[in-house]
Amino acid sequence: MSITVLKGSTGVIINYRRAKHDQKTNEILIKFPGINSEKTAAKLIGKKIIWESPKGKRIKGKIVATHGKRGTLRARMEKGIPGEAIGGQVILY
Repeated sequence: MSITVLKGSTGVIINYRRAKHDQKTNEILIKFPGINSEKTAAKLIGKKIIWESPKGKRIKGKIVATHGKRGTLRARMEKGIPGEAIGGQVILY
């Protein structure tokens, strides 16, 4: 069964990329609905995403790697995103 994620699809920001004593606010973990394996998630590497704040500010980013075996992706944003973005949506463009 192949799942295609098209332009305009939305994913959910799960969290920042972090370690025990550090968090990188310009790198985020994203989950797209229907992507449940590392193999299907790998097809999205290199695609561009955008996050828009409630006030209309836009921050662009790029999917750079998979994270784990269950289809989570890691994206690097141009600037750090605020904490209000966690749980919000990003758009694939």
